[in-house]
Amino acid sequence: METVVLSNISKKIKGKEIIKNVNIELNGSVGLLGPNGAGKTTLMRILTTLIKPSSGLIRAGELKWENKTEVRGHIGYLPQHFSMYKNMTVIECLNHIALLKDVDTGKRHNIIQSTLEEVNLVNVQSQKMKQLSGGMLRRVGIAQALIGNPKLLIIDEPTVGLDIEERVRFRSLLRRLGQNRNIVISTHIVEDIETTCDKICILKNGEVIKFGTKTEILDCVKGKVAEKSYLLEKVNLDSLRVISTKESEGEYIVRYFTTNDKEDNIVEPTLEDAYLFLIQEREEV
Repeated sequence: METVVLSNISKKIKGKEIIKNVNIELNGSVGLLGPNGAGKTTLMRILTTLIKPSSGLIRAGELKWENKTEVRGHIGYLPQHFSMYKNMTVIECLNHIALLKDVDTGKRHNIIQSTLEEVNLVNVQSQKMKQLSGGMLRRVGIAQALIGNPKLLIIDEPTVGLDIEERVRFRSLLRRLGQNRNIVISTHIVEDIETTCDKICILKNGEVIKFGTKTEILDCVKGKVAEKSYLLEKVNLDSLRVISTKESEGEYIVRYFTTNDKEDNIVEPTLEDAYLFLIQEREEV
């Protein structure tokens, strides 16, 4: 799919503006990052044509989002809460989805098997949905989204509820899937975006406050992050814009934002530092 262009997208629900004048271009792997209530899920539902924007246009070349039926043939969607009948097997689930997507009967078996291989589920295709781990269930969710070879893959909160090991495996899968198609991932977990996406869009209260590559996001906070050790009895966190603290051998190691870029204890920022800085900066404006 060509670049998906969102022009002046806004959405009001019961008189409240949830999305405010969003103008971005989606190409490659793009992450939507923001706190709960930022408008990420609403924007994803607009992209999947589940709801209409109150104003604005979405296009990808000649493809217009007003033509819902045509657009849906190019989209694969994994919602935050994916589920199927618990007594269905994985293969039955995917056959059902393929039928709903009107996949050619003669090609259906090969397409499903190819999809199972892509998400590493071949060995569990005969297991029932209720027997799967959280990570495996999310893989089935990805598999159903991939059926029909969509040009745009949209994934909402991909690692919610997964343990650390499953999160790592799932992020690796998403990174691989994003190499040959457009993929949009919505999350409030910074690590999901850092390891899977080429570009990042940060949302706050329905507005885009920053859009760019990881390097461009990090540049916003270069020279503004410091780290210092304090004795436990002498630390005064109220005087600092604290990012994080950790205790080590009778000391607090404090990571904080600073306005003095000449400090000796300036450190290289992380994407999480940049995200917190941008969110807090907007709150203070």
